[in-house]
Amino acid sequence: MNRQQEPLERNPWVPEPAAPRPVAYADRPPSYVRLGPTAPHRGLDPPSRGGLPLWTPNELPAAPWWWVGCHGGAGTTTLSQAVGIGADSGIRAWPVRPDSRTTHVVIVARTHARGLIAAQTVARQWAAGHATGVVLLGLVAVADAPGRLPKDLRDSLRFVAGGVPRLWRIPWVEGWRSAAPGNGVPGGRETVRLAADLSGLVSARQETP
Repeated sequence: MNRQQEPLERNPWVPEPAAPRPVAYADRPPSYVRLGPTAPHRGLDPPSRGGLPLWTPNELPAAPWWWVGCHGGAGTTTLSQAVGIGADSGIRAWPVRPDSRTTHVVIVARTHARGLIAAQTVARQWAAGHATGVVLLGLVAVADAPGRLPKDLRDSLRFVAGGVPRLWRIPWVEGWRSAAPGNGVPGGRETVRLAADLSGLVSARQETP
Protein backbone atom coordinates (compact mmCIF):
# COMPACT_ATOMS: atom_id res chain seq x y z
CA MET A 1 0.00 0.00 0.00
CA ASN A 2 1.35 3.35 -1.02
CA ARG A 3 1.57 5.85 1.75
CA GLN A 4 0.81 9.44 0.92
CA GLN A 5 3.96 11.54 1.21
CA GLU A 6 3.94 14.03 4.05
CA PRO A 7 4.61 17.62 3.01
CA LEU A 8 8.12 18.79 3.77
CA GLU A 9 8.51 21.52 6.36
CA ARG A 10 9.89 24.84 5.17
CA ASN A 11 13.56 25.35 5.90
CA PRO A 12 13.65 28.31 8.32
CA TRP A 13 17.12 29.29 7.11
CA VAL A 14 16.00 29.78 3.52
CA PRO A 15 13.75 32.80 2.96
CA GLU A 16 10.62 32.27 0.94
CA PRO A 17 10.70 33.83 -2.51
CA ALA A 18 8.87 37.12 -2.57
CA ALA A 19 5.71 37.24 -4.62
CA PRO A 20 6.17 39.33 -7.76
CA ARG A 21 4.81 42.82 -7.29
CA PRO A 22 2.54 44.09 -10.04
CA VAL A 23 4.32 46.76 -12.03
CA ALA A 24 2.25 49.93 -12.19
CA TYR A 25 2.79 52.59 -14.81
CA ALA A 26 3.82 54.97 -12.05
CA ASP A 27 6.77 52.65 -11.29
CA ARG A 28 8.04 52.78 -14.83
CA PRO A 29 10.09 55.54 -16.42
CA PRO A 30 8.01 58.18 -18.19
CA SER A 31 7.08 57.52 -21.79
CA TYR A 32 8.06 60.95 -23.06
CA VAL A 33 11.30 62.21 -24.55
CA ARG A 34 12.59 65.42 -23.04
CA LEU A 35 14.54 67.51 -25.53
CA GLY A 36 13.54 71.17 -25.41
CA PRO A 37 13.16 74.11 -23.02
CA THR A 38 10.68 74.12 -20.16
CA ALA A 39 9.95 77.85 -20.25
CA PRO A 40 9.66 80.58 -22.92
CA HIS A 41 12.74 82.54 -24.04
CA ARG A 42 13.28 86.23 -23.57
CA GLY A 43 13.87 88.28 -26.68
CA LEU A 44 12.61 85.63 -29.09
CA ASP A 45 10.29 86.92 -31.80
CA PRO A 46 7.08 84.96 -32.49
CA PRO A 47 6.40 83.73 -36.04
CA SER A 48 5.07 86.41 -38.36
CA ARG A 49 2.22 84.23 -39.61
CA GLY A 50 0.36 81.12 -38.56
CA GLY A 51 0.08 79.76 -35.08
CA LEU A 52 -2.83 79.94 -32.67
CA PRO A 53 -4.81 82.93 -31.38
CA LEU A 54 -5.43 83.64 -27.72
CA TRP A 55 -8.78 82.56 -26.30
CA THR A 56 -10.40 83.23 -22.92
CA PRO A 57 -12.90 80.46 -22.06
CA ASN A 58 -16.23 81.53 -20.60
CA GLU A 59 -16.22 78.54 -18.27
CA LEU A 60 -13.14 76.81 -16.93
CA PRO A 61 -13.35 73.01 -16.83
CA ALA A 62 -12.27 70.93 -13.88
CA ALA A 63 -9.88 69.02 -16.15
CA PRO A 64 -6.18 69.30 -15.22
CA TRP A 65 -5.06 70.29 -18.72
CA TRP A 66 -6.28 71.32 -22.18
CA TRP A 67 -5.76 69.41 -25.41
CA VAL A 68 -4.99 71.95 -28.14
CA GLY A 69 -4.62 71.01 -31.79
CA CYS A 70 -1.89 72.66 -33.83
CA HIS A 71 -3.94 72.19 -37.01
CA GLY A 72 -7.24 70.82 -38.22
CA GLY A 73 -7.55 67.06 -37.83
CA ALA A 74 -4.83 66.81 -35.21
CA GLY A 75 -6.94 64.34 -33.23
CA THR A 76 -7.58 66.17 -29.95
CA THR A 77 -11.14 64.87 -29.62
CA THR A 78 -10.15 61.26 -30.26
CA LEU A 79 -7.11 61.55 -28.01
CA SER A 80 -9.03 63.12 -25.13
CA GLN A 81 -11.66 60.37 -25.30
CA ALA A 82 -9.05 57.61 -25.48
CA VAL A 83 -7.04 59.03 -22.57
CA GLY A 84 -10.15 59.91 -20.56
CA ILE A 85 -8.62 63.00 -18.96
CA GLY A 86 -8.21 66.57 -20.16
CA ALA A 87 -10.46 69.17 -21.77
CA ASP A 88 -10.93 69.41 -25.51
CA SER A 89 -12.41 72.79 -26.36
CA GLY A 90 -12.79 72.10 -30.05
CA ILE A 91 -11.16 75.49 -30.63
CA ARG A 92 -7.63 75.74 -31.98
CA ALA A 93 -6.42 78.50 -29.67
CA TRP A 94 -4.34 79.08 -26.55
CA PRO A 95 -6.70 78.97 -23.52
CA VAL A 96 -5.76 81.96 -21.37
CA ARG A 97 -7.40 82.67 -18.01
CA PRO A 98 -8.63 86.17 -17.19
CA ASP A 99 -6.95 86.02 -13.78
CA SER A 100 -3.29 85.48 -12.99
CA ARG A 101 -3.56 81.69 -12.69
CA THR A 102 -1.90 79.44 -15.22
CA THR A 103 -3.37 76.87 -17.59
CA HIS A 104 -1.72 73.57 -18.49
CA VAL A 105 -1.74 72.80 -22.19
CA VAL A 106 -0.77 69.81 -24.30
CA ILE A 107 -0.43 70.56 -28.00
CA VAL A 108 -1.28 67.82 -30.50
CA ALA A 109 -0.21 67.32 -34.11
CA ARG A 110 -0.17 64.60 -36.72
CA THR A 111 3.18 63.33 -37.94
CA HIS A 112 2.69 64.29 -41.59
CA ALA A 113 4.61 67.27 -43.01
CA ARG A 114 1.75 69.75 -42.62
CA GLY A 115 1.19 68.74 -39.03
CA LEU A 116 4.85 69.04 -38.07
CA ILE A 117 5.16 72.46 -39.70
CA ALA A 118 2.10 73.63 -37.76
CA ALA A 119 3.54 72.20 -34.54
CA GLN A 120 6.80 74.06 -35.11
CA THR A 121 4.95 77.35 -35.55
CA VAL A 122 2.88 76.79 -32.40
CA ALA A 123 6.01 75.83 -30.45
CA ARG A 124 7.71 79.05 -31.58
CA GLN A 125 4.70 81.03 -30.40
CA TRP A 126 4.96 79.52 -26.95
CA ALA A 127 8.74 79.91 -26.81
CA ALA A 128 8.39 83.62 -27.63
CA GLY A 129 5.98 84.13 -24.73
CA HIS A 130 2.93 84.71 -26.92
CA ALA A 131 0.62 82.66 -24.68
CA THR A 132 1.04 84.39 -21.33
CA GLY A 133 0.09 82.19 -18.40
CA VAL A 134 0.21 78.94 -20.38
CA VAL A 135 2.30 76.10 -19.01
CA LEU A 136 3.14 73.90 -21.99
CA LEU A 137 3.50 70.30 -20.85
CA GLY A 138 4.61 69.09 -24.25
CA LEU A 139 3.67 67.87 -27.71
CA VAL A 140 1.78 64.68 -28.55
CA ALA A 141 2.65 63.48 -32.05
CA VAL A 142 -0.11 61.20 -33.35
CA ALA A 143 0.83 58.86 -36.21
CA ASP A 144 -0.82 59.84 -39.47
CA ALA A 145 -0.42 56.38 -41.03
CA PRO A 146 0.52 52.84 -40.00
CA GLY A 147 4.11 51.75 -40.17
CA ARG A 148 7.46 53.37 -39.55
CA LEU A 149 7.78 57.11 -39.99
CA PRO A 150 9.96 58.01 -43.01
CA LYS A 151 13.39 59.41 -42.24
CA ASP A 152 12.64 62.95 -43.40
CA LEU A 153 9.60 63.11 -41.14
CA ARG A 154 11.52 61.54 -38.25
CA ASP A 155 14.15 64.26 -38.63
CA SER A 156 11.46 66.94 -38.77
CA LEU A 157 9.78 65.55 -35.66
CA ARG A 158 13.08 65.52 -33.79
CA PHE A 159 13.70 69.13 -34.82
CA VAL A 160 10.23 70.23 -33.68
CA ALA A 161 10.59 68.34 -30.40
CA GLY A 162 13.68 70.40 -29.65
CA GLY A 163 11.41 73.41 -29.15
CA VAL A 164 8.96 71.92 -26.62
CA PRO A 165 9.45 70.57 -23.08
CA ARG A 166 8.43 66.97 -23.84
CA LEU A 167 7.42 64.74 -26.72
CA TRP A 168 5.01 61.83 -26.65
CA ARG A 169 4.46 59.63 -29.70
CA ILE A 170 1.19 57.79 -30.24
CA PRO A 171 1.38 55.05 -32.90
CA TRP A 172 -1.28 54.29 -35.44
CA VAL A 173 -4.42 52.88 -33.82
CA GLU A 174 -6.60 51.14 -36.39
CA GLY A 175 -9.62 51.20 -34.08
CA TRP A 176 -9.66 55.00 -34.12
CA ARG A 177 -10.55 55.00 -37.81
CA SER A 178 -13.79 53.10 -37.31
CA ALA A 179 -14.80 54.58 -33.95
CA ALA A 180 -18.22 56.20 -34.41
CA PRO A 181 -19.11 59.36 -32.48
CA GLY A 182 -20.68 58.55 -29.12
CA ASN A 183 -19.53 54.91 -29.10
CA GLY A 184 -16.33 55.52 -27.20
CA VAL A 185 -12.75 55.45 -28.41
CA PRO A 186 -10.49 52.51 -27.59
CA GLY A 187 -7.34 53.31 -25.66
CA GLY A 188 -4.14 51.36 -25.30
CA ARG A 189 -0.83 51.10 -23.48
CA GLU A 190 0.46 54.35 -24.92
CA THR A 191 -2.60 56.36 -23.91
CA VAL A 192 -2.54 54.88 -20.40
CA ARG A 193 1.08 55.88 -19.99
CA LEU A 194 0.37 59.30 -21.48
CA ALA A 195 -2.38 59.87 -18.91
CA ALA A 196 -0.06 58.77 -16.09
CA ASP A 197 2.76 61.02 -17.28
CA LEU A 198 0.57 64.12 -17.63
CA SER A 199 -1.23 63.54 -14.33
CA GLY A 200 2.10 63.19 -12.57
CA LEU A 201 3.50 66.34 -14.13
CA VAL A 202 0.46 68.43 -13.19
CA SER A 203 0.41 67.03 -9.64
CA ALA A 204 4.12 67.79 -9.19
CA ARG A 205 3.61 71.38 -10.32
CA GLN A 206 0.66 71.86 -7.98
CA GLU A 207 2.64 70.50 -5.03
CA THR A 208 5.64 72.74 -5.72
CA PRO A 209 5.44 75.82 -3.47
